[in-house]
Amino acid sequence: MESKVDENNNNSNLGYAGHKKRKKRNTVPAFVMYRERGGVGSKSEVTSADRKRINDVLDKQLERSSPSTSRAATINGKDRSSSSSLLAAAKDSRSTSVTAPISKNSNASDEESETDSEESDVSGSDGDDTSWISWFCNLRGNEFFCEVDDDYIQDDFNLCGLSSQVPYYDYALDLILDVESSHGDMFTEEQNELIESAAEMLYGLIHARYILTSKGMAAMLDKYKNYDFGRCPRVYCSGQPCIPVGQSDIPRSSTVKIYCPRCEDIYYPRSKYQGNIDGAYFGTTFPHLFLMTYGQLKPQKPSQSYVPRVFGFKLHKP
Repeated sequence: MESKVDENNNNSNLGYAGHKKRKKRNTVPAFVMYRERGGVGSKSEVTSADRKRINDVLDKQLERSSPSTSRAATINGKDRSSSSSLLAAAKDSRSTSVTAPISKNSNASDEESETDSEESDVSGSDGDDTSWISWFCNLRGNEFFCEVDDDYIQDDFNLCGLSSQVPYYDYALDLILDVESSHGDMFTEEQNELIESAAEMLYGLIHARYILTSKGMAAMLDKYKNYDFGRCPRVYCSGQPCIPVGQSDIPRSSTVKIYCPRCEDIYYPRSKYQGNIDGAYFGTTFPHLFLMTYGQLKPQKPSQSYVPRVFGFKLHKP
């Protein structure tokens, strides 16, 4: 679990481009994974009897080769036909679950490939085909976001008015939709960081509109049922699930809060990472429209309230 959390933090620091490069670097070729997982025996399990059996197999393969092939030109005393028979014998030995290290160098490479395969299970399990939207929503602190459908983003009507609010709008939109751009090499590192920040802002504003649709509310309903938005910290609300809400629809006005439908009050999220999200990415309308759409989720108001006392006596209210 610690390795996954560290990886997630590293992805948020490196950005989407760094995330893609890191996954590509940690990806292990299929034949290496097969070589590591195919053999059952280990280095310590190979005995002299096993090596003798393997040598016998190699000798038989050499005897079966044709005379014309065995008379081929040799390089350093080893003919080319023997190399092909070595590969065949290696496959036979792999099928019988016998692992025979040929040299110390091969053993070292096997150990390195084991390490690489372990790293790939942690950081490269998703492969290189992870979309920007999935990567962004899986970052630590972005648990409040749902994944917006590509079809919704590709409809220009749904993005009306956003081009004037977001810098590098076209490049940010291409980044969100994973559109390959030939202009990427033209920008400096600082400009690429600005484009990534613009993409996050653009996605947040699109997200605020998407969660007001039927598909968006259905996606947020699943998160609500899983308590992804947190619970009300008020004691008498008995752990009521909350809903994210913004205090303003204008970007950079306030951070996101959580709304409790039982006590009808708003609170700060428990996580400091979630507390840094812009409230405009959820808007002021969503929680109330959500409860109107799913009326069965609206709870009854709490019947109890806290009463302050001093030595057991209620305080007089002036």
